[in-house]
Amino acid sequence: MGVRPKVSVIMPVYNVENYLRQCLDSVINQTLRDIEIICIDDQSTDGSLGILKDYAAIDPRIRIITQKNAGAGAARNTGLKVAKGEYLSFLDSDDFFELDMLEKAYHACSTNNLDFVVFRSDKFDNDSKTYIPLYYSIRKDLLPDKKVFNYRDIPKDLFKVFVGWAWDKLYRREFVLENNLYFQEQRTTNDLLFVFSALVKAKKITVLEDVLAHHRISLNSSLSNTREKSWQCFYNALLALRDELQASGIYEEIEQSYINYALHFSLWNLNTLSGSVYQMLYNALRIEYFNELGITKHGADYFWNKGEYEQYLRIMRNEANSSRPRKKIPGLQKISALINSLRNNGLKYTIYKVKHYLAMKYSNKTRKSQEA
Repeated sequence: MGVRPKVSVIMPVYNVENYLRQCLDSVINQTLRDIEIICIDDQSTDGSLGILKDYAAIDPRIRIITQKNAGAGAARNTGLKVAKGEYLSFLDSDDFFELDMLEKAYHACSTNNLDFVVFRSDKFDNDSKTYIPLYYSIRKDLLPDKKVFNYRDIPKDLFKVFVGWAWDKLYRREFVLENNLYFQEQRTTNDLLFVFSALVKAKKITVLEDVLAHHRISLNSSLSNTREKSWQCFYNALLALRDELQASGIYEEIEQSYINYALHFSLWNLNTLSGSVYQMLYNALRIEYFNELGITKHGADYFWNKGEYEQYLRIMRNEANSSRPRKKIPGLQKISALINSLRNNGLKYTIYKVKHYLAMKYSNKTRKSQEA
């Protein structure tokens, strides 16, 4: 490997001993060989660090850094400080790449002198070992009719065309350093600032239609559990993004896109919570967040999604939910989850999920009956 590798792969690692080998195998076996692999162990308490050491002993491209537990955002920033590659790739240590991902992404970037490239990803269901398409990860219907583009080509759809994930993109390192891009050091939504700041500062972007990354999900784990402990993080990310846009002198140019996205993302966070945490966010949005984000300054004509605007009005009038704790209507949450699954994952996968849920429920009921 040369003094300057073609790509630096930056991996935060925390308590992923069950998945880490598959992740590392997908990186060390990349068809693009001239890479460095920077693994930042975030004070794991399982066998993750031992696995990293085993792999580093047989592959000199792997560098291990340990730090006190500070989260994935801080770990990525640590990796940024030491990376030497021409381009930067970020991979969560429970996810994995196609073996030709770096080669394809690097070729696209280097031949077109891109600031970054976006490629398709999908979900990998850890329970069924099936892959689920993520059609919304790249909104092809919103892309401009040109191969290489920048934010001025998609002003209205700026924050809708891609998702604010770091792991489905490859970034030119000099571009990242020149624009002082960094990850927020908070529990969730820590990559939104980095990704969307890059989007508005990049001069040359392109898209690869190939599915090159796989994001692991599991029926037995839930992001909402994490978000319930850190429900303010999305708001902090939106404020930090606005500050960055204002400091860069481009906020006025894209303010309407930002305001519409801020409303959309706020409502998504609210609608995917329940119980007392839902109520806390509901009150925060109505009393403070909507105003601080600049949403209350604008009327109906300013917003592109009329359904979201109507929900916003109901919240501001305190009609969407009163100050009473949110009542759980029997079956309503299951119906909502079913609708969301059909929308995002399709019929075949949703049927599998329902069967799996019923089988698990029957198994648990049988076990409890036997124990009694």
